[in-house]
Amino acid sequence: MTPLSRVVIGSLLILAWPAAHAADGQKVFTQGGANPAAMACLGCHGPDGKGMAAAGFPRLAGLPAGYLSKQLHDWRSGSRQQPVMAPLAKALSIDEIEAVSQYLAALPSDPAPDWRRQQIATNPTERLALYGDWSRQIPGCVQCHGPGGSGVGEHFPPLAGQPAAYLMAQLNGWRDGSRSNDPNQLMAGVAKAMTDAEVKAIAEYFAHPASPEVKP
Repeated sequence: MTPLSRVVIGSLLILAWPAAHAADGQKVFTQGGANPAAMACLGCHGPDGKGMAAAGFPRLAGLPAGYLSKQLHDWRSGSRQQPVMAPLAKALSIDEIEAVSQYLAALPSDPAPDWRRQQIATNPTERLALYGDWSRQIPGCVQCHGPGGSGVGEHFPPLAGQPAAYLMAQLNGWRDGSRSNDPNQLMAGVAKAMTDAEVKAIAEYFAHPASPEVKP
C-alpha cells in the first residue's frame, strides 16, 4: 500500500467515524446497549425522545449532550439515584453513554413557548418562579433556567413542558439527598427551603407553560 493510499483510507475512516458514532447512539436509544441490562431508552422516553408525561418520564430530545452525559455518569457514581436509571446507566459503556447523549441532543424537540417578555407575577407560584423569595435564599427559577424555564446551556436544563411528576421527584430528590449532583449544592438549598405545597405548585406551573400575551 502506498503512503498516499494510507492517507486516503485514513481520511475516509475519520470522515465515517461521526456517522458510525451517531448510529451507535440511535441503536442504544432504540434497542439498548450491548449489555442486556441496558434497556432501550424509547420504552420509557417515547420513540421520539419527547417523554411520556402521563407516566412522569421526561423529555430527552434536544437536551444538551453534556447535560445528558453527566446525568448518566452521575447515576453510575450514585450522586443521582433512581431505581430504574441507576442500574441502566451502570450497564452502559462509556462510549454508549456519549453516543446516546449525542443522538438525543440532535433529536428535534417541541418549540418553546413564546416568552418574549417576563410577565407580571399575579400569584405566589408565579412570583416564586419568576422572582424567587430572597428572604429564604430562593432565587427565581427562571434566573438560572432561562425565560419560561426553557433551559440554559449544559448546567440548567429545561423545566418547561417536563412532566409535573418528574419535576416534583427531582425537587424531592434534592430535599432528601437522593440527588446530590449539583455543583455548589445550589438546588439542594433551594429545594429544602421550599414547602411541600410550593414543590407541587412549581412543578405544575412549569409542566403546563402558557404563552403569555405580549403587551406593550
